[in-house]
Amino acid sequence: MLIKIIDGLNEAVGRVVSCVAAIFAVLILFDVVMRYVFHLPTRWGFDVTKQLFGFYFIMLGGYALRHQSHVRVDLLIERLTPTWRRWVEVLGYPIFFFPFAWIFMSKSYEFALRSWKQGETTYGAVQLPVYPLKMAMTVAAVLLFIQGVSEFLKLVLNKEN
Repeated sequence: MLIKIIDGLNEAVGRVVSCVAAIFAVLILFDVVMRYVFHLPTRWGFDVTKQLFGFYFIMLGGYALRHQSHVRVDLLIERLTPTWRRWVEVLGYPIFFFPFAWIFMSKSYEFALRSWKQGETTYGAVQLPVYPLKMAMTVAAVLLFIQGVSEFLKLVLNKEN
């Protein structure tokens, strides 16, 4: 049940966040047309698309892990039997993944909280708030961590996606 809830949450977040790609594609196209066709570049276009891309990239970590789309070093385990490969992955989660994800969660939370308290903004021509993007890092870290729990449970319980 827990596995289905976590997988479903990251699936839903991934599908919703993937729509952001269309939004920033339209914004980039708009900015390019304004700049090169009408010679009226926007002051905000670069900053907004940069923040949207950062949001898009960071928020899809849990979704990517759910679909086994993360970069992996399979050179070491590709020659192992499926059983040995599974056990190497089972050990890899508590040794490598969970400590990394915990540090990512705790440090991104501190980072976001400091930004929120300072009312941090970009330093460009248009001063956009930065703290929403930094808060998204914390949410993304939590989503990645709980998806790691799901993947770990699947390995231990020998369940398929």
